[in-house]
Amino acid sequence: MEFTEAYKQTGSYAFSPNARFLAVAVDYRLVIRDVLSLKVVQLFSCLDKITYIEWAPDSEYILCGLYKKPMIQAWSLTQPEWTCKIDEGPAGVAYARWSPDSRHILTTSEFQLRLTVWSLVNTACIHVQWPKHGAKGVSFTKDGKFAAVCTRRDCKDYVNLLSCHTWEIMGVFAVDTLDLADVQWSPDDSAIVIWDSPLEYKVLIYSPDGRCLAKYQAYESGLGVKSVSWSPCSQFLAVGSYDQMLRVLNHLTWKVFAEFVHPSAVRGPCCAAIFKEVDEKLDMSELSLGDDFVQYSNDNASEAHIQVRYNVLEIPINLPSQKPPADKPNPKQGISLMSWSSDSQYICTRNDSMPTVLWIWDINHLELAAILIQKDPIRAAAWDPTCPRLVLCTGSSHLYMWTPSGAYCINVPLPQFVVMDLKWNSDGSCLFLKDKESFCCAAAEILQESSDYSSDD
Repeated sequence: MEFTEAYKQTGSYAFSPNARFLAVAVDYRLVIRDVLSLKVVQLFSCLDKITYIEWAPDSEYILCGLYKKPMIQAWSLTQPEWTCKIDEGPAGVAYARWSPDSRHILTTSEFQLRLTVWSLVNTACIHVQWPKHGAKGVSFTKDGKFAAVCTRRDCKDYVNLLSCHTWEIMGVFAVDTLDLADVQWSPDDSAIVIWDSPLEYKVLIYSPDGRCLAKYQAYESGLGVKSVSWSPCSQFLAVGSYDQMLRVLNHLTWKVFAEFVHPSAVRGPCCAAIFKEVDEKLDMSELSLGDDFVQYSNDNASEAHIQVRYNVLEIPINLPSQKPPADKPNPKQGISLMSWSSDSQYICTRNDSMPTVLWIWDINHLELAAILIQKDPIRAAAWDPTCPRLVLCTGSSHLYMWTPSGAYCINVPLPQFVVMDLKWNSDGSCLFLKDKESFCCAAAEILQESSDYSSDD
């Protein structure tokens, strides 16, 4: 991989949907860079520190959430002199998002009093009363024609279907939830999934006209659903639960066809490759080095003489795990991190009671493909949008990569740079790596597929 130099950032960042630009917040300044050269192409000054950034789907406009103020500012790349400021007054702004047509901004007020649709064309605004959530509870169809907005009134949850053309309410239906957690349209726009809060295990599938197509409940007692994700092909719905299991439903019968457990001990028969991150000391005694390099090596012995690599382990094996305390809320247990590969063949998961272990499942063969055991808790994992290649980070100075041909440890060649978060560009040409107060970008070459597992740094 090739890495750029480090640049300053103070929080939020976002690639433009057309993959050409990178927006980064630096305190109250919004810096727009060209993805290929990372040169600054636009610089906008906001009225307060930027806490959130989101590009419009057409990549022409960008909004900044100044939630401490609280207000929203929007900017245009093609018309730098154009400005927009949205202030809800005493109601405040808890969250903001773009509409699919890139000409409307949806804001949710504090305490979920109302959701407002602001037009950038004629400055008109439309209100939807009592939205269920701030940052969640709103989902758009992929074709951009409709929005599903969750609301709550009279102690009952509802879904409002809005036209994204006129913003009229096309229909309202009540949903069978105690405390609705979130909503998602399927990628093919044929179904809507809704799930309940962790206190009630309930996953509901609705048609766009409000008919309940299926209701799924894996168990009754205990904490329930922790994460839900559609596969990109819309054929599978993955549900991660607090009971440390991943269940996958099919789109024809809405029945579970695969259940993947995350045990602390892996026994045979098992075809999965198990990789463990280890430190390897380099033997420097046989190298002929100059005095200057020897002095540098002595000063930096802890870094210079150690490289990180993967060892391939044999089963049976016990995985590092921790038992959450029974007397504290929100236990660190269950499947919270869950992500599909772009071809829907693989899905990766992390069980929060084993934070250093990443599981990769092969949906085509309904089996475990690989286990990655890291030294530190896994902070983020992201699939390449163009191929089945997974990159993850653990807050160390290394990147970790998995493909069907093997797993790799990659050193980030920047001093004191630790990878806290990462994100792919939409075309897979660039990988954003975030440190606490800086960032860099990396370009990954197309890997040659091989049957041999490699662990070179």
